[in-house]
Amino acid sequence: MTTTPERKYSLVIPAYNEEDRISPLFDAITGFDGELIVVCDGTDGTADVVDRIATRRQDLTIRCLRFDHRLGKGGGVIAGLMAARSPLAGYCDADGSTSIDEMKRLFLTLSTADGAIGSRWVSGSTLKVRQSVLRQLESRAFNLLIRILFGLAYHDTQCGAKVFKKSAIDAVLPKMISRGFEFDVELLWRLRTAGCRVVEVPIAWKNKEDSRVQKRDMIRMLAGLFTIRFGFRQP
Repeated sequence: MTTTPERKYSLVIPAYNEEDRISPLFDAITGFDGELIVVCDGTDGTADVVDRIATRRQDLTIRCLRFDHRLGKGGGVIAGLMAARSPLAGYCDADGSTSIDEMKRLFLTLSTADGAIGSRWVSGSTLKVRQSVLRQLESRAFNLLIRILFGLAYHDTQCGAKVFKKSAIDAVLPKMISRGFEFDVELLWRLRTAGCRVVEVPIAWKNKEDSRVQKRDMIRMLAGLFTIRFGFRQP
């Protein structure tokens, strides 16, 4: 009986209707000492594309999780993190705004921390393609709200590049409430409440114009944040 060798990292890629963007993401990966977990909960052919890539790319360990219903951004990440088999686990966006090399660099910081989040707004970050001025203003306003509501001092809670020790993640995932785009804030809040140390790391990041976050999502996100903060008891 053969056993699968333990991988150092598990990287979750939530992929809701990403059949047009998922192939370039994998084309840019030349090597990764870990498992790549793609969570497919959309209505297009993303999962079939991932399966074909997995068959072709024998140099990578690719797992495709299929769901016949929408999980939400946070729900997809949670599903992937729960399925992760490595001692270190994280997630990134399917649009390739953060390269695999940047994710590897984030994983290396876990030797001295329980978690690390990529940040576009700290010294040392590189923005290869910037967001529009309106998006930047929205981001800064959102960050101020997060500081007021949750007391989180991070400059960038929403960058889609985060890694953690699996033991820290396992301790807080059962308490998670949110399944939408506000998931990142709740996760960081619960990790802090649990006494975990999460550091903010400058990152090289490239904005993708085809954003999945729409105005209605932002309204739901804000409502979700108030529900998390005031609708439930703090753990």
